[in-house]
Amino acid sequence: MFKLKADPTFSAKVAFPVAGGASVDVPITFKHRTKAELNEWLKGSKTRSDEDTFLDMVQGWEIDEPFTKENVAILLQHHIGVALAAYQVYIDELTRHREKNS
Repeated sequence: MFKLKADPTFSAKVAFPVAGGASVDVPITFKHRTKAELNEWLKGSKTRSDEDTFLDMVQGWEIDEPFTKENVAILLQHHIGVALAAYQVYIDELTRHREKNS
């Protein structure tokens, strides 16, 4: 049933790019933001590191390693395109700039 207030989190698959191989779809739990919260958050995006941005968006993931600040740093150091891929999915999901594939 549709609710006026969104749930505090939502899940979406992010295609984690893998150098030299195919991307891997990883289910991610994102933090929801209201329109006002998103606008405020976006204003500070140029001063945040990829790691801080990722931690501000994501609450958890479905991979074998636990979701920790240290593991996020390792992920983003080894798979450079993941931060941008997650950011794009996050903004798309919050603003619904695209229709989901069935």
